Amino acid sequence: MRPSRGSEAEVEERRQTVLRHVAEEGEIRIAELAERMRVSVMTMHRDLDNLHERQLLRKGRGVATAFSNVAMESALRFREHANVEIKSAIADALAEEVSPGDTVLIDCGSTLFPLARRLATIQGIRVITNSLRITYLLSAAPAEVTLLGDRYYEDFESCAGPQARRQLHDIRASIAFVTATSIRDGRLFHPVREYAETKQAYLQAADRSVLAVDHSKFGRTATYPYGDVGDYDLLVTDADTPESELRPVRDLGVQVRTVDPRG
Repeated sequence: MRPSRGSEAEVEERRQTVLRHVAEEGEIRIAELAERMRVSVMTMHRDLDNLHERQLLRKGRGVATAFSNVAMESALRFREHANVEIKSAIADALAEEVSPGDTVLIDCGSTLFPLARRLATIQGIRVITNSLRITYLLSAAPAEVTLLGDRYYEDFESCAGPQARRQLHDIRASIAFVTATSIRDGRLFHPVREYAETKQAYLQAADRSVLAVDHSKFGRTATYPYGDVGDYDLLVTDADTPESELRPVRDLGVQVRTVDPRG
């Protein structure tokens, strides 16, 4: 068997692979997971203990069980550690769109967490967000940070609703960075209505808008449709996004920029 030791990033990558296996099958025996991942059963128990403690799956007697698809779609804890290298490469491209002195809107998607860390080095900017996590990431930065208030959604660690939209109505920003949970044929979808409507309000409050989405969000739908990618000036995604999904975006007149973390 391959040695189970490795860097923190390698261990996390393995655990995310384990999580995907469990999510795809619903329930799987721990011994089978260990065999698939080519690690010892003891190492697999440690990985599953970690994922269980983070409430990413359920670990039972000899088996690992996935949460429901609905819970996995909405919970930030499932998304934050997925596609980390891709999100970092996307953040590098997004940061190029920001200049000193800009007022920047950032929504609550985990794809934008690496961007927040990069914005911490840009002088004189003001950041407005509905995300508690974004606010925390910028807490030690010189940037002026404003948190939009409304109903708090624990799964997203952020606020959304009519009050947040009213606040956005009174704001004029240089640029808005927005994410999406689902895109299909250029159309946008979200599992929660309040977030679909809040994302639209972000666009109306900014001179320029950028949609940041990795390949895993394409070809999917959710409960609430809320317009299309044509409302954005730029889409930033990664090289694994199918051309069949990018073609409708280009047809809408939107600039597309792809990044490849593999170089």
